[in-house]
Amino acid sequence: MDGAMGMRALLSLSLVSLLILQAVPAQGAPKRPKSSEKRQAVDTTVNGVIIRSLKVNCKVTSRFAHYVITSQVVNTADKAQEVGFNVEIPKTAFISDFAITTNGKAFIGDIKEKATAWKQYRKAAISGENAGLVRASGRTMEQFTIHITIGPQSKAMFRLTYEEVLKRKLMQYDIVIKVKPKQLVHHFEIDVDIFEPQGISKLDAQASFLPKELATQLIKKSFSGKKGQVLFRPTVGQQQSCPTCSSTLVDGEFRVNYDVNRDKSCDLLVANNHFAHFFAPQNLTNMDKNLVFVIDISTSMTGEKVKQTKEALLKILGDMRPGDYFDLVLFGSEVQSWRGSLVPASAANLQAAQDFVRRFQLAGSTNLNGGLLRGIGILNEAQRSMPGLTNHAPILIMLTDGEPTEGVTDRSQILKNVRDAIRGKFPLYNLGFGRNVDFSFLEVMSMENNGRAQRIYEDHDATQQLQGFYDQVAKPLLVDVELQYPKDAVLALTQHSHKQYYEGSEIVVAGRIADHKLSSFKADVRAHGGGQEFKTTCLVDEEEMKKLLQERGHMLENHVERLWAYLTIQELLAKRMKLEGQEKANLSAKALQMALTYQFVTPLTSMTIKGLTDQEGLGPVIDKPPEESLPLEMLGKRPSFVLPAEQQPLQPTRTNSSVQKLPGQVTWVDTDPHFIIHVPQKEDTLCFNINEEPGVVLSLVQDPDTGFSVNGQLIGHQAGNPGQHEGTYFGRLGIANPATDFQLEVTPENITLNPGSGGPVFSWKDQASLRQDEVVVTINRKRNLVVSVEDGGTFEVVLHRVWKGSAIQQDFLGFYVLDSHRMSARTHGLLGQFFHPFDYKVSDLHPGSDPTKTDATMVVKNHQLTVTRGLQKDYRKDPRHGVEVTCWFIHNNGVGLIDGVHTDYIVPDIF
Repeated sequence: MDGAMGMRALLSLSLVSLLILQAVPAQGAPKRPKSSEKRQAVDTTVNGVIIRSLKVNCKVTSRFAHYVITSQVVNTADKAQEVGFNVEIPKTAFISDFAITTNGKAFIGDIKEKATAWKQYRKAAISGENAGLVRASGRTMEQFTIHITIGPQSKAMFRLTYEEVLKRKLMQYDIVIKVKPKQLVHHFEIDVDIFEPQGISKLDAQASFLPKELATQLIKKSFSGKKGQVLFRPTVGQQQSCPTCSSTLVDGEFRVNYDVNRDKSCDLLVANNHFAHFFAPQNLTNMDKNLVFVIDISTSMTGEKVKQTKEALLKILGDMRPGDYFDLVLFGSEVQSWRGSLVPASAANLQAAQDFVRRFQLAGSTNLNGGLLRGIGILNEAQRSMPGLTNHAPILIMLTDGEPTEGVTDRSQILKNVRDAIRGKFPLYNLGFGRNVDFSFLEVMSMENNGRAQRIYEDHDATQQLQGFYDQVAKPLLVDVELQYPKDAVLALTQHSHKQYYEGSEIVVAGRIADHKLSSFKADVRAHGGGQEFKTTCLVDEEEMKKLLQERGHMLENHVERLWAYLTIQELLAKRMKLEGQEKANLSAKALQMALTYQFVTPLTSMTIKGLTDQEGLGPVIDKPPEESLPLEMLGKRPSFVLPAEQQPLQPTRTNSSVQKLPGQVTWVDTDPHFIIHVPQKEDTLCFNINEEPGVVLSLVQDPDTGFSVNGQLIGHQAGNPGQHEGTYFGRLGIANPATDFQLEVTPENITLNPGSGGPVFSWKDQASLRQDEVVVTINRKRNLVVSVEDGGTFEVVLHRVWKGSAIQQDFLGFYVLDSHRMSARTHGLLGQFFHPFDYKVSDLHPGSDPTKTDATMVVKNHQLTVTRGLQKDYRKDPRHGVEVTCWFIHNNGVGLIDGVHTDYIVPDIF
């Protein structure tokens, strides 16, 4: 690319809403200027690229936010250059349009079913530099990236549209615009336009990157009645980090916060046969609550996690109201409760609880099922035996940082146990601490029990994250909230039943009204609060609606309908998480049809860009990543390699069918290290051990025709008793395919792609598929990974974790050859030499030196050996216990069975 690869101008805007333009690496931050300092003219060109304009336009109509981001980039150089557009959008948003205009040609995005898009464009999306992919970025963002090459003295215009419904939290709606241009922009603008029929009660805006004096000068904000506006339009001089600097001070968050008037207990908005119902009554009395915290104290919570958890609990206990009742449940391998029943939040009890929190220690594994059932039991018992607490709002909050490893560990059984115990009586809120939790499992559990799940990120502010979540549910106002509408008047309806309503939040219901039924349309709300029944009826103010339509016109009609579509799709996608089979398929089909109708990029749809192609004639694909996808910063230089395994499996079909055809012909090495060889056309399995020192690297597979290799390094385990054998296990594997410059390093901690060139690093808890030319790697959340090589083999790496009672005190790996029939006849290595048929005969079975075992004579490879009948284990399906496999054991490091001696297979390194 004429050396242009090193001259990228990366445009990047991030939002809850955002934009980032990168041209050069970030420089140190010089002294920020005072607004009064005189500035000199400055060259805004970086590597020949100018960002002529960067504009964020946000229009909010009744909580429905419509964003349009446009940027114009100019290449002033005399040669073609690559420019990029990086946009961060909220995880809750849906992209609805994207276009690029360059050299007078417009390239427009087209949204279609995901399977169709991937069938047409998959090669570009998984390997092309121009593939526009969306990846997780930080806690609440997804980053969309696309690169194009533009000619000398040319310009390109990017335009991205996305939409979301703003959610009210802690008395306000938030729009967060993270700006990080890394380059001065000729025309920079953020324009937020808000229209709220209820009237705007407050409006504020801040910029973290501006001194207060400069923020007051540059951020224009105003609101009156239904309308509000925030405008940020700094000149080039006002963007400079100092009067003589060419760097920008625009680097941080731009926030807009607002709320609406609450004169009525609820508001109905009707337009174009669709309605939106906003329910957030004021002047209600806070309900007392029955609160149980269920806290994971397994040993994985060590360090900052337990410290921050304790800090948050101490603060939360200090904020409890005098009328509240509470208890604490801790679970490691065992389950313990502080009191075992609810106690009042008196000063003495709160002090005793805080002392208990300060003192508790971590212990054992993760008995999540036991901890939850104990907490549920405490709340249920209080409702049965303490009549004075029946008018309280019961709440269960569980925090864990891992997966269930003790007691009941089957997830479907845990879900059933929790459902059967709660029986819809109160909400369960699950907090997942860190990256190693099975977050989708926690989400499903919360959804099934009228709550929600939230991830707590391992960071310096984890205490504040925990406290922030509690603040959202700390003040229940109503329970058993039902929003009801005439059945004959409503054709479609979003969720209209909520277990609890909290101060500072809002319930939103949207739907479609039948033709000619507007006159009979109304909303009845029923709930309970503080022992009293709450009732209200909301009617449509038709005169007011006519005025609103005159003021906002088609935009109001469009936004109300799209608000209904957005909420409906979000709810269908959430519901399908807990369904299987035909029910899931039906729900998915409904969500897909709505996403196509309203042109939203969702987990079921993708956007392709017709006419925009790479050197191979293929175009990019824009996807919606799952919550568990890898952050962009972890993807190295080739982010297009990472794809959600659940949404787009990339393993070649013929590889899967080969594995199915050869279910028994699996060769592997596992545990201490035991090599197990299945010989085609033979009923028996052969096995041998290799006894070597920790640190030694052994060649497992080596195909000289292709260069493909697998090497493993041993780690040691100190023997528990004197004279006992010191065990060795595989603690590091290197898988290489030199023909495509592919390397994969696997350890019990991480999986690293192309470690020699600074490639991305993955956790064992990630779920993803990676493809590099002929090699596909699938990381499964069940603690294994599969490597498939086109016209080669298929291999599985199993992760063994230490568990309570394990004789082994460190994690290690097992390596399994699932399919090898396409590998060359010259393939060698401790496992590779057995990929092709060979013969052996066993005779003269007789009792051995150990009378409980049978010895025999084996003739193999012109050697006569004494072998012993033994048992080994296949750990593919059960990494903890394994499945027993009988085999003939060859003694003395496999001498006579393997070619040469075992030391011939020692190599210098894993690559």
